[in-house]
Amino acid sequence: MAHGTHEVHDESHDDSSRDELSHGDNLKVEPDDLRIQLAHGKQTSDNDQTQTGSFPVVRRKQKKPHIESGVRARLATSFLIALLCALLGFGYAIQLNNPASSYETLSEEELTRLITETSTQVQNLEQRKSDLTNQLNSLKAAANKQQEAERIAKENEQTSGILSGRLPAQGKGVIISITEDPKNRIDASTMFQLLEELRNAGVEVMALNGVRVVTSTYISDTKDGLESDGQELQAPYTLKAIGNPQNLQNAVDIAGGVGSRLKVKFGAAVRVTPSDQVRITEIHESRQYKYAKTVE
Repeated sequence: MAHGTHEVHDESHDDSSRDELSHGDNLKVEPDDLRIQLAHGKQTSDNDQTQTGSFPVVRRKQKKPHIESGVRARLATSFLIALLCALLGFGYAIQLNNPASSYETLSEEELTRLITETSTQVQNLEQRKSDLTNQLNSLKAAANKQQEAERIAKENEQTSGILSGRLPAQGKGVIISITEDPKNRIDASTMFQLLEELRNAGVEVMALNGVRVVTSTYISDTKDGLESDGQELQAPYTLKAIGNPQNLQNAVDIAGGVGSRLKVKFGAAVRVTPSDQVRITEIHESRQYKYAKTVE
């Protein structure tokens, strides 16, 4: 009986032991289940906080200020400029070094030939310059001669035109007025002497009563008075003369001169008036020569 009781006790002990083991197993498994439940709850909480459902919200990146982009642009520009300057300097250095290197590679004979050719070119250029200079000087001289010839011809034309009476003239001089006595007319020789005295005093241009006085002018007596170059002259006489006013006036008023003769011998009134502007517009018609010709 005791033994049977012991077995019963053992069985109950075994049952209790199995219960304890089962309970222990439950204690060991429960923490893992708790962790799984916590993780699942956290994921569910995160999904509940998402505003658009099961997909996460993608936030937009904030744009950087324009100042940063401007700084980058300036830095890039400065870098490009520096790079271009470096490339330019490098190319210039190569350009400078190339001639020296090319000359350094030449032999002595080639350098001598190059110097000779250069000297020849310089001599040719100097000769060309001299030829062109001589041509330029010749052209200038020819132009100057032509201009001088034209100037002389123009002056001669004016001078010959004034002397020949073809051109009018004006300038300083005197105006001589002669009033004769009706009972004692002035003769041609005395009037011609007056013209000669004025020529000796340096007169350049003269006109007597509308007649231009030239080298071929003559004066003759007529029954009514005087005649000059085919025109009749009537008193009173007016003689216009261009020249030094003082010299011309002295030639007329000198004691014992033609002025005194006109007053004493012919009883004429003679008046000499100096003027800074004597105008002689009378023109002498050119004479047509029948026998005389120009020497060629």
